[in-house]
Amino acid sequence: MKSAWKLGILVFSFLAFLSACQQSGDDGVPPPVSTHKWKWVSGSNTVNQAGTYGTQGTADPSNVPGAREHAVSWIDTGGNLWLFGGYAYDPAGYIGQLNDLWKFDPATLEWTWVSGSDARFQAGIYGTKGMAAPSNVPGARVGSVSWSDPQDKLWLFGGLGYDETGHYGSLNDLWKYDPATLEWTWVSGNNAGDQAGTYGTQGMAAPSNVPGARAGAVSWLDSSSILWLFGGYGYDSAGNKGWLNDLWKYDPTTVEWTWVSGSNAMDQAGTYGTKGTADPANIPGGRYEAVSWFDPSGILWLFGGDGLDSAGTRGDLNDLWKYDPTTLEWTWASGSDTGDRLGSYGTLGVIDLANVPGGRYTALTWVDSSGKLWLFGGCGYDSFGNRGWLNDLWKFDPTLLAWAWEAGGNTVSKSGTYGTKGTADSTNIPGARYFAISWIDLQGKFWLFGGYGSDSAGTGGRLNDLWQMTQ
Repeated sequence: MKSAWKLGILVFSFLAFLSACQQSGDDGVPPPVSTHKWKWVSGSNTVNQAGTYGTQGTADPSNVPGAREHAVSWIDTGGNLWLFGGYAYDPAGYIGQLNDLWKFDPATLEWTWVSGSDARFQAGIYGTKGMAAPSNVPGARVGSVSWSDPQDKLWLFGGLGYDETGHYGSLNDLWKYDPATLEWTWVSGNNAGDQAGTYGTQGMAAPSNVPGARAGAVSWLDSSSILWLFGGYGYDSAGNKGWLNDLWKYDPTTVEWTWVSGSNAMDQAGTYGTKGTADPANIPGGRYEAVSWFDPSGILWLFGGDGLDSAGTRGDLNDLWKYDPTTLEWTWASGSDTGDRLGSYGTLGVIDLANVPGGRYTALTWVDSSGKLWLFGGCGYDSFGNRGWLNDLWKFDPTLLAWAWEAGGNTVSKSGTYGTKGTADSTNIPGARYFAISWIDLQGKFWLFGGYGSDSAGTGGRLNDLWQMTQ
């Protein structure tokens, strides 16, 4: 017990180094009422709740994951919402890294504990690379990235957690979960932590290529079911640890990685070029916990993160980039080339070229049916230059290259307005938070869960509330 306690302190200290979000109190001013309606669906309106697991594989109205941050999410073709791991509370109310896999059915409003353990600090069980097995399971971790493919497989890469021997470090293992067979497959990468990247030749796929171990990367799945990965905090080709700006793609049919763009060395400053102009020399700087979108035209979008600006200075970024996989070029589309910028909110619901979210990391994103890019919350800067967790909702128009502030507060630390569970209302709004997870359901509606932030009373802590934005 004593060694587990010491390990928990070590883990928390490292997470704090990466992701501390200094916080001011709620100013007490209610956010403006928007046209968007939110519904509190499940979980608690108070922080730091233990998990209620029930029986593995059995749905129950009383089941609910413990409050957590830094988990990952998927949605399957049946519309079920999935979540895995994170820094969370177990059934006894103790906190640590978990490897529990959960499923939420929006039709029945019930959670099911599907796989993994309800105990903290679990090592990975890798089995044989490429072979599914009932005993296989990724180790407990935070800061992974995920994809869902059209064949209903759930993919998981890397993070900060426990390898096969129980060593805690950065990971570069790639896993696939099949909801039909309830089995995990270790697909690629290492079963030991803290591995350097094997980059090979830029633009050339090879069986030996693999990204270095990292946490806080971003991911995309393109229309050809190619998995894309960018940046994070982890290991470069020389085994040095820092902020990364490498872009990779993984082809599940060939089972090979390709280093596409960026550097194989850590801590690279951004090369911004001219705003709005693509150039082969352009590249975002190294960063951790940026956010991403994949739009209907096949463009990969990247925003913000905790990283390095044009001068190589670390800060919270608000730069928006787009990457064209056909031309292999980056374009700086919006925002600043320097970090720690405050937000310019303008008028609620009005799109304007002068509007821009403040610098931030670990926000939530989605693309709507008309191709607009949406952004919610995270840790960063409000309209007054205060830094903390946020609950502002933004929309970006890729045609106009302009932002609109759509809902939430323009100041940090806003409390949640929960209303009545199960009832949508335009006065409801999730509290400010970061390290939450999200989904887009089959009807195009946005869901969010947990994170670290403010509950209904303005108390800060880890959350396990599930929300849906109904319009």
